[in-house]
Amino acid sequence: MNLAYIIWDVNPYIFTFPDNFPLLGGRPVAWYGLLWAMVFIVGYYIMRMVYRKEKLSDELLDKLTINMLVFTIIGARLGHCLFYEPEYYFANPEKFLYIWEGGLASHGGAIGILIGLYIYSRKIKKPYIWILDRIAIPVAIGGSFIRLGNLMNSEIYGYETTLPWGFKFVRDWAPGTPIDAIPACHPTQIYEALVLVIMFAVLMYLYFKKDTANKRPGFFFGLFCTVIFGSRILIEFIKQPQVEFETSMTLDMGQWLSIPFVIVGIYFMFFYKYGKK
Repeated sequence: MNLAYIIWDVNPYIFTFPDNFPLLGGRPVAWYGLLWAMVFIVGYYIMRMVYRKEKLSDELLDKLTINMLVFTIIGARLGHCLFYEPEYYFANPEKFLYIWEGGLASHGGAIGILIGLYIYSRKIKKPYIWILDRIAIPVAIGGSFIRLGNLMNSEIYGYETTLPWGFKFVRDWAPGTPIDAIPACHPTQIYEALVLVIMFAVLMYLYFKKDTANKRPGFFFGLFCTVIFGSRILIEFIKQPQVEFETSMTLDMGQWLSIPFVIVGIYFMFFYKYGKK
């Protein structure tokens, strides 16, 4: 029996606009949405530091920001719809557009980013790996914001645990359920967020102090993929299934989707020979 735990009963909405407020009357503002916005705001300022170090214009940075915004959201939405609930969304195709109802997948977002950055690299006439190495820095910290958004929504948490930092996600249970009846579970959102924050700190140090991105093209991108998606594979073992079909899988969908990224990451860390004779 777990005698030490954390009761998590946070309202996922920050506030609701008054009914008489123009256009937005009665609409709630969610922590998840705010943290998604922070991904792009913080990411912009981090990339501005990078672009100024590389002596590149703010105009190119603005184009990158728009590119990332569009392709990340499209990729994340399509990833959730196609990877996790394809039958539902193909039966209700209009629901593909209902982002406000929830449903964004990190792997889909990653694929969207890769496609968008390829198009961007061609436009600015820079090597594809050049932008992949540098975008890994803000993506790392941005990913931690998204996982904190999941925490605020009391979603995608882990199996029951007796560890003292287990969370009782009260809002994911029927109202009035006694605290004793709610199991304490692994806060896997925090586990993933911590890995991402540490990865961000390491990449910042290697880029601004060691100039690793210029000395070893591909290493940044490879390190990011190997660590982030490798940790995702491990954490998924203690995370509850997101959809019904995952309950019968040895590895869940998140793990299968992470494996190719880890393989690509290892290749770029140890075998990629860009710029070498």
